[in-house]
Amino acid sequence: MEVRLRRLEAVQSMLLEIGQRSTSCTDIVQFLRAVHGALGNIMYAANFYVALNERDGDPHAVRFVYYIDEVDEAPDPHEVARLASPEQSPTAWVILNRQRLVLTASEHYSRQSEGELIGHGTVSEHWMGCPLLDQNGQALGAIVIQTYDKQHTYSEEDQALFALIANHVSSALQGLQSMDRLERAVRERTLRLEHEVAERRRAESLQRALYEIASLSASVSDSGALPARLHEIISGLLTARNFLIALYHPDSGDISIPYFVDEKDHEAPVKRFRYGLGMSSYVLRHKRPELLDAARYAELAASGEINEPLGSKDIASWMGAPMLLGDEAYGVIIVQSYDNSVLYTQSDLDVLAFMASHVAVALARMRADRAILQAKASLEEQNAALNHALTQLQTAQTELVRQEKLASLGRLVAGVAHEINTPLGICVTATSHLVQELKLVKEDLAAGQLDEDGLNGFFDTVDQSLRILTTNTQRAAALVRSFKQVAVDQSSENIRNFNLSKYVAEVLLSLQPKLKGKPVKVEVNCPPDLQLDSFPGAVSQIVTNMVMNSLVHGFDGDQPGTIRITGKLDGDHVLFDYSDDGIGMDAVTLGQLFDPFFTTKRGSGGSGLGAHILYNLVTGPLGGTINVHSAPGMGLHYQLRFPRDQRKAKAAA
Repeated sequence: MEVRLRRLEAVQSMLLEIGQRSTSCTDIVQFLRAVHGALGNIMYAANFYVALNERDGDPHAVRFVYYIDEVDEAPDPHEVARLASPEQSPTAWVILNRQRLVLTASEHYSRQSEGELIGHGTVSEHWMGCPLLDQNGQALGAIVIQTYDKQHTYSEEDQALFALIANHVSSALQGLQSMDRLERAVRERTLRLEHEVAERRRAESLQRALYEIASLSASVSDSGALPARLHEIISGLLTARNFLIALYHPDSGDISIPYFVDEKDHEAPVKRFRYGLGMSSYVLRHKRPELLDAARYAELAASGEINEPLGSKDIASWMGAPMLLGDEAYGVIIVQSYDNSVLYTQSDLDVLAFMASHVAVALARMRADRAILQAKASLEEQNAALNHALTQLQTAQTELVRQEKLASLGRLVAGVAHEINTPLGICVTATSHLVQELKLVKEDLAAGQLDEDGLNGFFDTVDQSLRILTTNTQRAAALVRSFKQVAVDQSSENIRNFNLSKYVAEVLLSLQPKLKGKPVKVEVNCPPDLQLDSFPGAVSQIVTNMVMNSLVHGFDGDQPGTIRITGKLDGDHVLFDYSDDGIGMDAVTLGQLFDPFFTTKRGSGGSGLGAHILYNLVTGPLGGTINVHSAPGMGLHYQLRFPRDQRKAKAAA
């Protein structure tokens, strides 16, 4: 009786302590530890655990928030465990049915023989579990006590007391579990926030690194200055005490090492090697990032996947990422560790691969910039050479045009000189004959033999000789006058007033030596009152070149033909048409007519500058336009249009 009374007092004390602990404790584990300690004063409680539902409505998802066992290892209190079905898990049965369950070892083995496997832990001698229910009768979890010792089993009274204690623990746990869930939610939220902050910082670091790489590609003219800075940038994202950059040269099939930093080797084992050797070739061959530990590295080396590994093989962790842009490989970035405390992860490899792809973009940009600069320098050199050649060509062309003008004037001089020689020769002959006749008359007069018939004969001779002299001297004077005016105009660039019809006639007169002896007629149709304030020298040169081109190119040999020149006024402009009925020209030849040095009579005296000078005079000094039409057998037709008053036209411009 006395023992029973003490036990009841212990139970009452425990229940009071549960109530006090429920208001003073904020931690479930601390509360359950106190319950476990107090329960041990009432009954055997060496093996005790509490499983709480993690998700509402799912009795199989629990956390073993408190677990003390003599045989089995305690599960992680923070991890969610998945219970078996109620037929296989007594804990799940208690939670699902919200009823107390007591099992002995014999009952456990009996169920096993019937095909049921009760629980996953060690079979206990006596197992007792009670549901933890909230005020609405919903299961919060289960509280379990068990023994592996046959000397310690639970009586009916123990079972009733345990159920009573479970009821009080349920009431206390409702508040504590809410607090625990809130704390866990805060803890999880804090971890998520910390993870988000870490990810954000990492993203910012990546963004900053990418910006620096882009800036380097734009500001660093020499790719040799890029690797060291790139090493600094990547070192800010991950541990990179051992760092290597390998560049692939597809033209030669070699791989070079422009940058190498290593804790064991002061310099790279080789500066350049053929593709196929070392880890760089392995990464380039597969064109994907690689993450290797020491075992995997040794396995690849032993299998021959890595052909002749270069450098130290004593690595703890290794990763390499190809610098790829599309399918083009620029090289490899390699980072490795000799320290077992520095082991790279897939996340580190992702960062390295991400950086390597952007480095490939930077290298491509730098190569493109270099190619553009080289092309620009080459173009500048070519442009300088072309400008020099063009200047020389323009100088030569100007000189040739000047020489052609002088040659044209020289041909004019030669023709006029030849024409003047004829009348002057006749004058000399007539004068000589007259002198001889005068001498004979004087002799007859002195001898007294001069009669009336002789004197009349002498007078007839004098009259005839004077007529011959007058006619030929007038002809010579006209030629000289025409030549003088045309020659002066061609060598002058001054504007003067002149009559177009009369001036064309003078030009044609100066060209008479060229027309003489050819069956070619020239017809001029210009108003007699058409006065121009223009450049007569340009008009003279234009008419001369047109006529000479017709004679040289339009009429073969003794082919007869007609040249027609027409001029008329059209408002403030003059319409000047020139045509011949010669052999004409095809479309290809016509398209090149005004090109300098183009001629179809290269070996027959053609310079290729006549039509070119003609075009430049019409569009230049005269400020006009020129159109030309021709077809084989249809002759050639020029249509010129230029201002009548050059002074007025220049003032308006």
